[in-house]
Amino acid sequence: MSLTLFLQTRYMLLSHRFVLLIIYIYICQTCIAQSHAQPINTEREMRAAWVATVENIDWPSSKKLTADQQQNEFKNIVSRYADAGFNALFVQIRPCADAFYPSPYEPWSNYLTGVKGKDPGYDPLKFMIDECHRQGLEFHAWFNPYRAIINISYDRSDISHITKLKPEWFITYGNIKLFNPGLPEVWVYIKEIVMDVVKKYDIDGVHLDDYFYPYKIHGKPFPDQKTYNIYNNGMSLDNWRRQNVDTVIHILHDAIAKEKPYIRFGVSPFGVWRNKHIDGEGSATRAGCTNFDDLYADILKWLKNDWIDYAAPQLYWETGNRLCDYYTLAQWWNDHSYGRHIYIGHASYRLFEKTPSWCSSNQICTQVKTLRNHENLQGSIFYNTNSMMKNPHHIMDSLRLNYYSRRCLAPLKQGFSIIRIEKPVIKSYDRITKTALLDLNDSTLKNLRFVVVYNQNLIYKVTAITQFIQTDAAEKNSITDSYKISYVDKFGRESEGTVVE
Repeated sequence: MSLTLFLQTRYMLLSHRFVLLIIYIYICQTCIAQSHAQPINTEREMRAAWVATVENIDWPSSKKLTADQQQNEFKNIVSRYADAGFNALFVQIRPCADAFYPSPYEPWSNYLTGVKGKDPGYDPLKFMIDECHRQGLEFHAWFNPYRAIINISYDRSDISHITKLKPEWFITYGNIKLFNPGLPEVWVYIKEIVMDVVKKYDIDGVHLDDYFYPYKIHGKPFPDQKTYNIYNNGMSLDNWRRQNVDTVIHILHDAIAKEKPYIRFGVSPFGVWRNKHIDGEGSATRAGCTNFDDLYADILKWLKNDWIDYAAPQLYWETGNRLCDYYTLAQWWNDHSYGRHIYIGHASYRLFEKTPSWCSSNQICTQVKTLRNHENLQGSIFYNTNSMMKNPHHIMDSLRLNYYSRRCLAPLKQGFSIIRIEKPVIKSYDRITKTALLDLNDSTLKNLRFVVVYNQNLIYKVTAITQFIQTDAAEKNSITDSYKISYVDKFGRESEGTVVE
């Protein structure tokens, strides 16, 4: 081999290795965090996660934790989400006729202490609300309206439990005991449960999940024939069941709006309303279960009548799914929002599956990008927190470094965006510690939710209303000498910014 040929061959080998190295680096960067992609500047977007408490799915991780351990665990959850650019948590506070707060109606949840009715020694709901607001996240209280006992084989409820006090209110279906959705007494009771929390706690939202009438058990009819015979008023069984759920939704909407009009009321339904081959208005899907036909939840009616502020359909399928394609459903919900907000529910728990569609964070990241191309889709909610905290395929890193790298506020509550709120008044500013002292009065404290700090026109920090706005010691060098502070009220309206310099 000539020297020239040797050098050419050597150069080609080195070039080939260099190209392979570049490709390898690119793949690593893309799969781990996609951190070099240009972040999208989204002004308002729901960036939330569900925190499930039933069966200790997400929090607390064990019934054996002390109060301090529970609190530290929740603080860590909030910190992780805040650091990743999220702006809200939807926390399950009433999983099955029990409570994560002192309730006059239902016992303390056994998921707190392992014993139903046992006081955990503090008010978890107040603690969680305060912690979320302190770190700049909205708190939405998640209720399961109808489920009373999740497994009758292991029920340890005492004689004071509602299932024992009012046995005529309940239906057993499979292994679950449920409130009978057809009873007017049950409608009133559900309203009382929700409104007790609305009146006593400084929450940002009331949230219901997808469990209305239960998911059907093959070959086992739901045993509500006796109730139907009494209350059907000439309707078919299916229409009567849908009216029962409609009534609860309408009652809750009106009661919440009257008490605290800034609270957002919404539902996270199963991802398919109806299939198109059954109803021309439905989606081009082949779901074996639908909201309208199986769960008796007519989500479109609620959206059309403004009975809910948003729907968060659980689109837990991948793009390209032959029965329920994610893109098809995202487009369908975009086209059927009726002026209400639509937040897409993503299945982060599926990232542990060893299938081609879910073997990287790309599936969910692509879903987030897709919804941003639809004008009527205002954000995301991820299920579940346990999976997100484990960061499968670096999904939290991908969100933190790219898709959520620029913090933003949650969407405004509709219908209240016109009113302007007063901007902050700075009483004093210490340049050395970079601490601003705000002039707060009682009326300001009553109506406001957050203080927002802008650095170079980007959100630097969101925190609860407080007089002292101070950067952390480790962050002092990352903020300029001149920055802006604004207020956000409980409707989500933001004031003009006040320059601090």
